[in-house]
Amino acid sequence: MQDTHWQIPPNPATALMLAKRQLSEFVCDAVNLEGINMTLPEVQTLLDGITVGGHKLSDQQITVNQGNAWRLLFSWLERGEFVVSAEKACALHAAAGKEEALEWGRFRSGGVFIAGTDYMPPPVAELPARFEAMIADLTHIDDIYDQAIHIFLTMARCQFFYDVNKRMGRFMMNGHLLQHGYPAINLPAKRQLEFNTLMLAFYGSGDETAMNAFMRSCMDERVLRIMRGT
Repeated sequence: MQDTHWQIPPNPATALMLAKRQLSEFVCDAVNLEGINMTLPEVQTLLDGITVGGHKLSDQQITVNQGNAWRLLFSWLERGEFVVSAEKACALHAAAGKEEALEWGRFRSGGVFIAGTDYMPPPVAELPARFEAMIADLTHIDDIYDQAIHIFLTMARCQFFYDVNKRMGRFMMNGHLLQHGYPAINLPAKRQLEFNTLMLAFYGSGDETAMNAFMRSCMDERVLRIMRGT
């Protein structure tokens, strides 16, 4: 894969500071990708604890949940407590999936399918072993961005939870990047069609190549310039 990260000196404090500044942007893109049409000012207002008119309470709850999950992740990173583990994934899901998923804060207890593809996620009994296998895979991947994107794609394809799987995969992906001092990857809502098309192909094939290139292309050039000191 590309060697993008070698061009960026790792700096955990700067990477985390920049991610915090982008919180509203991260949340706005995430909820718009889920079909919730909110503007950035509306998201900023909600994250400040003020309700906004013209939106369903459930959509506002999903938006607030996203902000709470990011803040939980930030607090772990500040205390050096983040690791890629099923325990951390479930704790994040308890925040991100509250009142939205069928169950939140634990792996799903039943079968699921993914609309638009014949691929079937693994059965419930395999989920803990699949998560541990994903963690083991990281030791055989040299590039930090390849590692992080593998986390996202594996979590999306295995569907460890009843819902919020792609968002959870991105939380864990970005936790891994920020933990090692590299900037988070945001997925812009304006690229939704491209993302959905590539993800459907990935679900069927399991080949990460095209999605890896796509996720790298989402990296914010403003952030990269700051990280490089240019």
